Amino acid sequence: MKINLVEKSLENVNADIEIVFINDIEKAEDKKLLETLEFKAKDESCVLLPELQKIYVGFEEKNYDCLAIASATAIKKIQSTKFKSAKINLCETLEDNLKAIVEGALLGEYKFTNYKSDSKKKKLDLSIMVSNKNNKLEKVLEEAKIISKAVNKTRDMVNTTPADFYPEVMANTAKKLAKDAGINFEVHGEKYLDKNGMNAMNSVGRASIHESKLIHLSYKPKEPKAKIVLVGKGLTYDSGGLSLKPSDFMVTMKSDKSGGCAVLSTLWAIAKLELPFEVHGIVGAVENMIGGDAYKPDDVLKAKNGKTIEVRNTDAEGRLVLADCLCYAQDEIKDIDYIFDYATLTGACVVGVGEYTTGIMGNNEILKRNAVLSALKSGELATTLDFNRYLKKTLKSEIADMSNIASTRYGGAITAGMFLDNFIYDENKEKWIHFDIAGPAFVEKSWGYNPHGASGAGVRMTIKFLQDLVK
Repeated sequence: MKINLVEKSLENVNADIEIVFINDIEKAEDKKLLETLEFKAKDESCVLLPELQKIYVGFEEKNYDCLAIASATAIKKIQSTKFKSAKINLCETLEDNLKAIVEGALLGEYKFTNYKSDSKKKKLDLSIMVSNKNNKLEKVLEEAKIISKAVNKTRDMVNTTPADFYPEVMANTAKKLAKDAGINFEVHGEKYLDKNGMNAMNSVGRASIHESKLIHLSYKPKEPKAKIVLVGKGLTYDSGGLSLKPSDFMVTMKSDKSGGCAVLSTLWAIAKLELPFEVHGIVGAVENMIGGDAYKPDDVLKAKNGKTIEVRNTDAEGRLVLADCLCYAQDEIKDIDYIFDYATLTGACVVGVGEYTTGIMGNNEILKRNAVLSALKSGELATTLDFNRYLKKTLKSEIADMSNIASTRYGGAITAGMFLDNFIYDENKEKWIHFDIAGPAFVEKSWGYNPHGASGAGVRMTIKFLQDLVK
């Protein structure tokens, strides 16, 4: 979609159709007609009036989510027509919400059609009228375009099938993103993992024909204000290993790379936005399969930090990959200010907070709450899940330092987060957050401005967190 800001009056802009945002039908120019059609100025309500060349979309509150959903709703409606251009009169009362309207349009337009025999995508020109086309609004527009593009890049990667997106492909994709953004890229294979004691990650991918890859992107601007590390779970496919998933649960496991994909796209966006932070992105790209060389329940693995892990379920593999990646990050990068990890880690998180919400965990209460606030402001839903001393005991192993699953089925998202805490060094305990994005990362139905499938969870909340640090 091509989006431009213009100062012309509405009448002087040529477009096939006008998008009208409305939260009070009494103020509508076509009030009687809307009442006849029983249109309500509510979120996700939409009516097309082709004879008047207008689309009315409702919104309930003047906030990011309501306006982004309204914008997406209008764009989706236009996609069902032959209209090729649209215009919006962004009156002064809505100018502060330009970001929401642009991101809603670009995220709502997204469709993954790579595997459709007829995959033509409709192009739309959108003109947004503003009272004063100034540098501030132009900057907001450009920022919204970059963030939306990053989210859609994540969606594309996550939606791509495991046959076409395995660890080597993920590494090559990371290399292309790094080249486009002008940032550093390095990748390590299984010999490096073995040599450097990353046996937890190496064991998970052992049975796959595709070699595991440790990906490291780094963005280093001059005089950075802080040093941030983003770590992503990149399970390009998860069969469950020898603890094989039931067939119904194996479908959609291409989405198990969502955390890693979000990290790659976020690094790309951070560089494009020229945020004043040194940021490292580390992804463990692995495929968890079955075979004669598969790691087994009853195995004991030694992680990079020397701690031993009793494997009681090979389907609890993401935490093993993250354990070594977190250790690698802290060994290779010194004086870290924040370290965040992103993973579709547990079905328990989806059960606990629903499929639209990210569970945020860690040891620093203020940091966790700031992360939730940034998520909500960015348009993503998130909540905190608190650690507690009693659940920690459930990870105890009689033969190793810890078990990779808890002895209780309850609080599974929290025990997974507490497992990862074993691989956060003491000096970084208060700087770390774990984001369990298992719910929102991939949903098999459209919601708001998100399509069926991948949503790009994690990208917007992270960028917003960093932007808030600048203020």
